Amino acid sequence: MIATNTQDQVKERNVLGGPLGMCSIDPLTGFYRNGCCLSGPQDQGSHTVCCVMSDAFLVFSQMQGNDLITPREEWGFSGLKAGDRWCLCAMRWLQAYEQDMAPLVVLESTHAKALEVIPLEALRENAFD
Repeated sequence: MIATNTQDQVKERNVLGGPLGMCSIDPLTGFYRNGCCLSGPQDQGSHTVCCVMSDAFLVFSQMQGNDLITPREEWGFSGLKAGDRWCLCAMRWLQAYEQDMAPLVVLESTHAKALEVIPLEALRENAFD
């Protein structure tokens, strides 16, 4: 089920087993651009990890070929800066974690589906809150 409003969102669970919290509406994040780290069949990258961006991670991601810094007006993307929250692909977060470059994670806003790729302990080690 894809949550499209707040009532649907409450049905989705976070990695701690509670209701999935909002990640960010400014900038507007999520695969479905609804502020939540929801995933569904169309989301091949599993954009399920709510992260707080750091300069180090943004440069790391850019070096991996995923430029999150440069604005892309044609896509309605203003670019990210340190401190912004963003729904990140689970595999990209794990890759960054394995290279000691992972951004902090907002556990309450990270979808339980992320646990299919990332051990909970790794997320807890990098918890923002």
